[in-house]
Amino acid sequence: MRLPAARGPVTATLFARLTRPPEHRPIPLDPARTDGSPAGDVLADADVQLALFACYELHYQGFDDVDDRWEWEPALLAARAALERRFEEALARAVPRPALDGSQGVRRALVELVAADDGPSLSGFLARRADLSQFREFVIHRSIYHLKEADPHTWAIPRLAGGPKAALVEIQADEYGGGRRERMHSELFRATMRGLGLDDSYGAYLDRVPGVTLAISNVMSLFGLHRRLRGALAGHLAALEMTSSLPNRRYGDALRRLGGDAGAVRFYDEHVQADAVHEQIAAHDLCAGLAAACPSLAGDVLYGAACALELERRWAGHVLACWERDTTSLAGPPGDGHAA
Repeated sequence: MRLPAARGPVTATLFARLTRPPEHRPIPLDPARTDGSPAGDVLADADVQLALFACYELHYQGFDDVDDRWEWEPALLAARAALERRFEEALARAVPRPALDGSQGVRRALVELVAADDGPSLSGFLARRADLSQFREFVIHRSIYHLKEADPHTWAIPRLAGGPKAALVEIQADEYGGGRRERMHSELFRATMRGLGLDDSYGAYLDRVPGVTLAISNVMSLFGLHRRLRGALAGHLAALEMTSSLPNRRYGDALRRLGGDAGAVRFYDEHVQADAVHEQIAAHDLCAGLAAACPSLAGDVLYGAACALELERRWAGHVLACWERDTTSLAGPPGDGHAA
């Protein structure tokens, strides 16, 4: 993967530096704060979210045109910290911290938080009304995370201990296919992409997705790369697992309705079964266990779950609003996402 095209002044400045050898000079990536202009909706700002995504990607598979030494370059870490402050402030404005009744327990609080979520049902639209072009758009959005599925949450493994650590390892082992490449969820998703005629290479559609899609991936990296946010990362994972089985059943039904073969649909069918188990492990053994071992993290667990639900709601709202207007939900030049 190479660096994508810049989306504005922040990414233009960042990418110009990243394509040169690392140097110990400050990288000014926060123009909205230095020039006095309003911060705007950071959660949907493609320029800010792509810049943050690129900073985080250096901790994953990196970019072919970026020197790996940038990963721990102090100047870049300082610039990333400025972007993260804006991101965390935007999350704090958008996501009130859920109240936790001491007698309620974290598991029950997670169940009630998920049950109260009233976000738009993208899975329902896909199951009943979507055409093949819209389903392919949906898959392009999801490719930003699913092609590295599980990696952001794996950062928490060395930061946990005892039962919560074992619970997370159990979940992640399934995500990585029990050590078999062909069963890794990221590989199953590649099969889905190929079945839809899409480019299954890592990051192929980074230029095509809007800021709100990037924010979904970035919040996982934010929580995963900071030990102080390990409780939020656990709650985030629990929210994903607890809201996965039914939507994935609908996604699979939608793709079958649209002519997808068994290989293309397998990713969704796998999640229907696996996540029904994972949600119990994540809510009880991981989150409730972590809160019992570290009571100060209980509120963070619920906050991480709330952030996952809120960003998902915003993303689904964006996609459905575009489709109701009969326009693409993707960014960049017109096109249906077929591989070149």
